[in-house]
Amino acid sequence: MNKHKQVLAKQELGVVIDTSLKVDDGVFPKCVSHDCKRWSTITDNVTGEILCGSCGMILEEKSLETIIPSYGYDFTDYLTKKSSGSSNSLTMFDMNMTTIISDRDGTGKSLSRTAKNEFYRLKLLNTRSTVASKNKTLRSALLFLNMLQMKLGIPNSAAENSAHLYRKAVRIKMTVGRKSKNIMCACIYASCKQDGIPRSILEISHTSNIGKKEIARTYRSLVEKLDLSINPFSSSEFLARIANEAKISEKSRRDALEIIHSSEKAGLAQGKNPKALAAASLYLACVLNAERKTQDELAKASGITATTIRTRYQDLRKFFLEITDSK
Repeated sequence: MNKHKQVLAKQELGVVIDTSLKVDDGVFPKCVSHDCKRWSTITDNVTGEILCGSCGMILEEKSLETIIPSYGYDFTDYLTKKSSGSSNSLTMFDMNMTTIISDRDGTGKSLSRTAKNEFYRLKLLNTRSTVASKNKTLRSALLFLNMLQMKLGIPNSAAENSAHLYRKAVRIKMTVGRKSKNIMCACIYASCKQDGIPRSILEISHTSNIGKKEIARTYRSLVEKLDLSINPFSSSEFLARIANEAKISEKSRRDALEIIHSSEKAGLAQGKNPKALAAASLYLACVLNAERKTQDELAKASGITATTIRTRYQDLRKFFLEITDSK
């Protein structure tokens, strides 16, 4: 097969020939082969390679601008599967927009002496801006956020919201006089509440080695200063975790869920610990279904003391006895 047939064969495999641009225009690199006839370049839209139309030499590999995405032309797929690099993230210090200042231009040529002096000054300013005390605090707080995200199993959406709340707290100078880790823990707790992720202050306190009272105090200040509208946790959100830890049957879980819904409609859940109410409803459901589970087992599974579970259990039992007597 001669060279003309080779070029035609490549065109049939989804390859486009750039007839409007020539190699000599300086847009693409030139072919260095001695026997080349300097034909138009060929752009492979599948692999992103730019080939010489005469000898077939690869002039450029993996050109991102010419690659046709494999996800087609769906707008949703374009937003979720684009291959031009990782997206920006608030959990990163520089939001994934790192500044790299080189001594060479876009074509790889070395800069002139005057330009090198100017860019050297820009490098110094960039370095000083990234090592400032405020930026150091933000960097350490976001690293602390990534560590807590892995340990607590928080999704990326909640982590992004936590970073957003922390940046807002920095903007209003809430970090002055407070520890950045305390504010980050409060932001994580507020974000979990907004997204409906069942994480208590006690869990965040154990994971971060910060006192529960300090996190609660900082959380109240955060809600007040940022004017956040946060709904309290529902006891049903903690029900599955406690039931899995205590190995409770499915029938008791469903009965406990009905107990929680009835108590919330009656207003018994107001001002009560949602985790304690979930554990007490599970214990009441186990008693009704003759399932042998002790209060100590539910206390270990929920992290709530047995005394608190017993108190919530007595309230629920009294409430349901009144309902049955009225019927």
